[in-house]
Amino acid sequence: MKLKKSLSLLLILTLTILTFACASDNKSRQDDVSVAPSKLDGIVKRGTLKIGMSTFVPWAMKDKSGELIGFEIDVAKKLAEDMGAKAEFVPTKWSGIIPALLTGKFDVIIGGMGIRPDRNLKVNFTIPYDFTGMSMVAHKQKAKGFNSLGDFNRPDVILAARIGTTAASAAKKHMPRAGLKLFDDESQAIQELLSGRVHAVVASAPLPAFQTIKYRDTLFLPFEGTFTKEPIGFALTKGDYDLMNFFNNWITVKASEGWLAERKHYWFETRDWESRIQ
Repeated sequence: MKLKKSLSLLLILTLTILTFACASDNKSRQDDVSVAPSKLDGIVKRGTLKIGMSTFVPWAMKDKSGELIGFEIDVAKKLAEDMGAKAEFVPTKWSGIIPALLTGKFDVIIGGMGIRPDRNLKVNFTIPYDFTGMSMVAHKQKAKGFNSLGDFNRPDVILAARIGTTAASAAKKHMPRAGLKLFDDESQAIQELLSGRVHAVVASAPLPAFQTIKYRDTLFLPFEGTFTKEPIGFALTKGDYDLMNFFNNWITVKASEGWLAERKHYWFETRDWESRIQ
């Protein structure tokens, strides 16, 4: 009899401890949520969406009056508008753009950022809103007769690319034997190419094609098309599932409406905007 009472008391005590433990765990989770609320509500209340970006033609560039224009600028402005907010751009060097996001300088990176596993260790990516690929523009004299990646994969060849970009990674992967010079932006790399100090520049399409049109006497495309295909997404800090959900659904809706394709066509397949920057 005493044994039964002891077992009953032990059972009651165990259930009581488990109840308090569960309650404590639930409170802890609630506290965690309250400490790190979603940025979504803050953006809407603040009325501004802070966007980290860097200039890449025709993704983002300045027009004659100094205003930012381009595919990414259209995307960011429309996204902010649909949130009931205003887009606030924070120009940032590409090599430091992820650290700047992690320190809270802006809410999201919208800058033609390729979705890569190494980046994904630090930030979360939305579903792709675009796809791009790497291309090359070469110097007519220094790269005379070159018409394939293999022609550039030689120790006596020097390539140029923007530091911290997938262009730099693609150059190292596909042409590991070539030398590689890295620059803060594509304009510096193109100047290096025009001066004949490098054989070619690796960059996201359609920039190489645009450069051959602009400098047709000096530059050429060694081959048509791209040699990589990359998904492009918005980058945001980890753990903000509400903001991620909004961004993903926004991309899905704008893609289904054809809006993203229409803006991509304008900026990447026409030159109707060229007079705005010259």
